[in-house]
Amino acid sequence: MLHFRGIACAKTLINTVCHVRNFRLSVPVLNSVNLKGRDLLTLRDFNSDEIKQLLWTAADLKHRIKENEEVLSLLKGKSLAMIFQKRSTRTRLSTETGFALLGGHPCFLSPEDIHLGVNESIKDTARVLSSMTDVILARVYSQSDLDQLAKDASVPVISGLSDMYHPIQILADYLTLQEHFGKLRGLTLSWIGDGNNVLNSFLMSAAKLGMHLKIATPKGYEPDTSVMKLAHQYSKEFETKLVLSDDPMEAAKGANVLITDTWVSMGQEEEKKERLKAFSGYQITMQTGKVAAPDWVFLHCLPRKQEEVDDEVFYSDHSLVFPEAENRKWTIMAAMVSVLTEYSPLLKKPTF
Repeated sequence: MLHFRGIACAKTLINTVCHVRNFRLSVPVLNSVNLKGRDLLTLRDFNSDEIKQLLWTAADLKHRIKENEEVLSLLKGKSLAMIFQKRSTRTRLSTETGFALLGGHPCFLSPEDIHLGVNESIKDTARVLSSMTDVILARVYSQSDLDQLAKDASVPVISGLSDMYHPIQILADYLTLQEHFGKLRGLTLSWIGDGNNVLNSFLMSAAKLGMHLKIATPKGYEPDTSVMKLAHQYSKEFETKLVLSDDPMEAAKGANVLITDTWVSMGQEEEKKERLKAFSGYQITMQTGKVAAPDWVFLHCLPRKQEEVDDEVFYSDHSLVFPEAENRKWTIMAAMVSVLTEYSPLLKKPTF
């Protein structure tokens, strides 16, 4: 479900010319895409132009703040409520430091601070937080809790992760690939691992950006059937390839990007022994890379276990995992700026 909060207004045009990596600074064109007031719960709710807008904004902020060392107090006077039912390194650090870097005040709420839906109903929590903060980021176990929070909040809600989706991770992955390849359209992504929330987010967005997706999961660990059904519709609409099998080498064949994730997510610890057995043969190694495209790269959202990918790949020149981790910061900053302001990037919009 889409939620809208805020009113669009005209963008400011600024005349600057510069070159940076695969992006070029120029006069921004007045853009009809305005995300102010929107929730970011899943990329299913965002069309291709809106996803591109988020990536464009992330690249712009990264250049202006990191490379130009500009001070951009775009969120001065704004406050952020960070609800974390699940522990995190990258999500917490990227959100907390990113919001502060933009002049805002983040407030971290651990399970000890707030028992979402336990001591107080989600509805009441949403109303209280909406009265005191300007935006909410929630990292929760259940997507239904996130949806309920967004329904009852009067401020934008951003997903920091749920059992179904992890949209801000995927935005970081796309920014990383854009920086490396200079484009996204035409790339073939190979997912080798569990049919989890990260894969679901790829399925809800890759085709919209013109990327092909080849998936290998063990039998019984396939992606959610409703997600796959919609992904096939996207694949048909955007004329991309979507393949699901249980053969890792087949999925890797000709791929530009090899991707995996944890085989045992938080809350699945009791299944660890069974899962490790089911995923035998799914480790990404240089042998996997031999059947991929010559320019293949590797992504992993971290933290990583060695059974998922060996050290030779993880620490090789093929691996983009650490730029990928850093880009969590720039993409979450872009999301927060986009839902709270009518900021217009200075970078000329890339050809995705």
